[in-house]
Amino acid sequence: MSDEVQLKALRTRIDSIDEKLLDLISERARCAQTVAQVKQKSLAEGESPVFYRPEREAWVLKHIMELNRGPLDNEEVARLFREIMSACLALEQPLKVAYLGPEGTFTQAAALKHFGHSVVSVPMAAIDEIFREVAAGAVQFGVVPVENSTEGAINHTLDSFLEHDMVICGEVELRIHHHLLVGENTKTDKISRVYSHAQSLAQCRKWLDAHYPNVERVAVASNADAAKRVKSEWNSAAIAGDMAAELYGLTRLAEKIEDRPDNSTRFLIIGNQAVPPTGDDKTSIIVSMRNKPGALHHLLQPFHGNGIDLTRIETRPSRSGKWTYAFFIDFLGHQSDPLIKDVLEKINDESVALKVLGSYPKAVL
Repeated sequence: MSDEVQLKALRTRIDSIDEKLLDLISERARCAQTVAQVKQKSLAEGESPVFYRPEREAWVLKHIMELNRGPLDNEEVARLFREIMSACLALEQPLKVAYLGPEGTFTQAAALKHFGHSVVSVPMAAIDEIFREVAAGAVQFGVVPVENSTEGAINHTLDSFLEHDMVICGEVELRIHHHLLVGENTKTDKISRVYSHAQSLAQCRKWLDAHYPNVERVAVASNADAAKRVKSEWNSAAIAGDMAAELYGLTRLAEKIEDRPDNSTRFLIIGNQAVPPTGDDKTSIIVSMRNKPGALHHLLQPFHGNGIDLTRIETRPSRSGKWTYAFFIDFLGHQSDPLIKDVLEKINDESVALKVLGSYPKAVL
């Protein structure tokens, strides 16, 4: 059989497979429509239907990854199914998700990675505004950055949790690649300033020291805002990611300039609904302790005693008084687990205040 004949046969087979895939996707979409109809009945009966179930989506993606036998890797297969689920969910009820804008930020990229591209993503000017929009019910969920592997905690997000009553419904991790971007009018040999978010400037500090030591570094509200500014200036550059480069039509003067190749940011999904356990969960709490010797030891002892794995602990000034502090703690397990319940009861007895921010599935993608 000649190569041309073989290729023709393979293309015919691919066409046939595509048709079967379309039929199956359409069947899944019709099932989603039926689910929506069932849930709408409960709405008519005075109940509040829940259209988006984080624990269900996490289970589906993990199940697909367990079944996968290649040649596509697990993450690629999970991304494909994420988009299918996103499109089907939009048939039930389009989700509105607030993120730190403007368009093209890493927070928007995290929102789309977690929810898929069929959600309605709403840009907000500040992290606190995301919390307010979710609290007001203007959007169902918000996406906020909480920590970076290079620069640590995002304090604006931690402080917002102190001021608002929000439920953490999920998390997403995003590998962060920074590029030095210029516009079509930029004179690359005359660059005198670089715009970016303060965190991004910090994440590229060594690279900037080596390549642009005398250039002014200007911190702005977001990387996307930096990209927008560069379009209208001839002597500036921006540090931002792929989405901003494509959205604002900028050219990569240098790629992947972050100081650490494993640079990643963790984002939290905030909402108003509690999430049932999946068997692979995290819980986040805020604890205010009495200002006395051994306070931190007493706080951590119940975790050690029950064999609970802490994944993060941060400290922020408390709103309750001068020189008092609140501890943000993430740990493995769900608040409904007996061991976790025991830990929370012991912490509550020792603390001034305890707020459980939520239990949620560990990031799948």
